[in-house]
Amino acid sequence: MFGLGFWELVIILMIIVIIFGVGKLPQLGEGMGKAIRGFKKGLDEPKDGPPDDSDSSSPNGKG
Repeated sequence: MFGLGFWELVIILMIIVIIFGVGKLPQLGEGMGKAIRGFKKGLDEPKDGPPDDSDSSSPNGKG
């Protein structure tokens, strides 16, 4: 997994616990989960802009 072994992941997790503290980890995980869900939802939804008319020569579609 990304070229990281078990001990490397343990060390990274220990550093995260030292920096953020044990009480902050659930909030941090929840925030990351919401961000990932929002990103995936944004990729799945179509854009709200007008449809792309690539064959019209003028910007307003007339002429």
